[in-house]
Amino acid sequence: MSETVLVTGGAGFIGTHLTAALLRRGYRVRVLDSLIEQVHGTGRPRFDPEIEFIEGDVRDGAAIARALRGVHAVVHLAAEVGVGQSMYAVERYVSVNDCGTAALFQGLIERPVRRVVVASSMSIYGEGLYRAADGTIVQDAVRKVRRLGEPWDPVDAGGQALVPVPTPEWKAPTLASVYALTKYVQERLTLTLSPVYGMEGVALRLWNAYGPGQALSNPYTGVLAIFASRIHNGQPPMIFEDGEQRRDFVHVEDVAEAFVLALEHPAAAGNVYNVGSGQDRSVREVAQILARAMGRPGLEPEVAGKARTGDIRHCIADIDKIRRELGYRPRRDFAEGVAELAAWVADQEAVDRVTEACGELEARGLVA
Repeated sequence: MSETVLVTGGAGFIGTHLTAALLRRGYRVRVLDSLIEQVHGTGRPRFDPEIEFIEGDVRDGAAIARALRGVHAVVHLAAEVGVGQSMYAVERYVSVNDCGTAALFQGLIERPVRRVVVASSMSIYGEGLYRAADGTIVQDAVRKVRRLGEPWDPVDAGGQALVPVPTPEWKAPTLASVYALTKYVQERLTLTLSPVYGMEGVALRLWNAYGPGQALSNPYTGVLAIFASRIHNGQPPMIFEDGEQRRDFVHVEDVAEAFVLALEHPAAAGNVYNVGSGQDRSVREVAQILARAMGRPGLEPEVAGKARTGDIRHCIADIDKIRRELGYRPRRDFAEGVAELAAWVADQEAVDRVTEACGELEARGLVA
């Protein structure tokens, strides 16, 4: 008999790709999702008829109890997402992400499952790992308040820029935003409580997922979706700082595969894994690649020259551990993935709310 997997937040971007992957693997799938308007708009998503859907809030004990009946494993994706918004919608982020995870585990105490896999985030690292000019590795790089003309990058004691290097799981967290704090709590609740009640816990620290199905009208979602919404509406992508921040962009299908491995592989129990593509690019370069793929090669990014509170400069994924232990292999080529995203966006409606979101941040002194 195949297992039943509950996916909280399963109607979202990653959730829809994961549930499809689970169905292909022969699992029975149940989704619990509150369908918040910021992510889903006012319409209802279409579900595969094989998926059992429960509309409900992850903080609702009754909804959790109903969703856990007959379940063998849980993938916990339900969360408010976005560094910038988390810095002013503090109660909402802490309530959904952390109280929601606590409510889930309150239910799991009564109905334990084989394994719980939680979606954590690269944001928990804060600044990634760096190398100083003398070759020493720096774990605790922190950017000071920048004055006009000073470099954007963190510097060593002699004022030389630190060089970003891939960040492994052993790097100590540096929690620079409310979102990062909440994701770390989700992670620790999962890894702390699961073994106490006879379950196996796994945490996946996700880098920047992209692909078809992203919420194009949510200005606090993934950066590629935000850029795509702007370009689709004939507006230049808006970039903070100088655009040379480096990130790892991983296709959502590779992310879904990582979750399947985390559910199935015996070695995953009790572990934390980075999930990325293993390749890094500047944010400016990514905006230019996407504009070309969407047929707007002349639409150059608008570089703000300002920083958002809570943002970090560089964080590059070291995916050696998940490759070695779980056999994870990111398969989607970035250029092909961006072309696929561009083709999908061409058939969508996207409300550009980026200017509105930036105004919200500036009004609260969160951009400088």
